[in-house]
Amino acid sequence: MTQPTTRKGASRAADIPPDILAALERGELQSATLAECLALNQATLLRAVLPDLAPPAVRQAEAACQLGILKRMAGIGAVLFEELGPAGIARCQAHPSDTVRGWACFMAGMQPGPDLSQRLAAIRPLADDPHFGVREWAWMAVRPHLAADLDGSIALLAAWTAAPSERLRRFASEALRPRGVWCAHIAALKKNPARALPLLEPLKADTSAYVQDSVANWLNDAAKDSPDWVRALCLHWQQGEPAAATRRICSRAMRNL
Repeated sequence: MTQPTTRKGASRAADIPPDILAALERGELQSATLAECLALNQATLLRAVLPDLAPPAVRQAEAACQLGILKRMAGIGAVLFEELGPAGIARCQAHPSDTVRGWACFMAGMQPGPDLSQRLAAIRPLADDPHFGVREWAWMAVRPHLAADLDGSIALLAAWTAAPSERLRRFASEALRPRGVWCAHIAALKKNPARALPLLEPLKADTSAYVQDSVANWLNDAAKDSPDWVRALCLHWQQGEPAAATRRICSRAMRNL
């Protein structure tokens, strides 16, 4: 797996050097910022990295490129899964381009048939990808399936909270945020956030700031609908001599209260 780029990258699309954008669209370079990820022409990238794709599939993918970024990724993933099947997942997952690996996330997410445990097993290596963008696409790709079986998902993801990788521990929290970014809200967790305590409790003193921020954002989401619950939980967590990580999580969780 290609390691994440160490380029500083551009913070605005207008500032991306033409040679960098061209390399991104040839699949030779990973995006270093969200701006680069959003700016590249995915239709151009698709033709470069999958030149053997059938013309009708290319046209369908080009049509998906007219959509917003999440629907664009999902649409291209659907086209590729239809055209390449499960073997296409491994092909895209091994590619140096983070966007191509992002397509693999959605291909893995839309496989018909597998139960939740199999779906999570398929997405796990992508959830642990070195690139920040791929990790985001990973949870977005499976979130609809997780939300459809909330209790089953929470039970399975609870085991991820003990994973050695901070990326996987973060996935356990981030995938089921009540008001996740760029995705549909989960009404059941907005109404009753306590259902997710099997995920939040094990992470309340996580040593990774990457995980801490996710837990804090989870609670900040919940505070918009259940502020008293969030206050009570943070008060409970901070009794006695809480870890510095717990204090940081609670402070950030209640930043808008």
